[in-house]
Amino acid sequence: MFDKLQQAFWKALTPDLVPEEPRPVTAVGELSPAIIAALGGTDNLTHHQPVALTRLRVELRDVARIDRSGLSAAGVVGVMTLENGVMHLITGLPS
Repeated sequence: MFDKLQQAFWKALTPDLVPEEPRPVTAVGELSPAIIAALGGTDNLTHHQPVALTRLRVELRDVARIDRSGLSAAGVVGVMTLENGVMHLITGLPS
């Protein structure tokens, strides 16, 4: 009960930043081609969603296909690797 109330609270405060569920990768318009390439291509992405203005959550099929130097060149300033292929990409503020 408390979890649902907390989720509703954050959804009300940040409606664009707290999606209901991860979106499957069908259109990657909000991801730059350089980031997609550094993540191993569209076939390596299973889900992606913005978490905050400076963070993007991605779920990958194979984490070994990541090009960390390519991510840095694409403007990603930090990568937080979680388990089960989930990663958070820390970017700068959108221009």
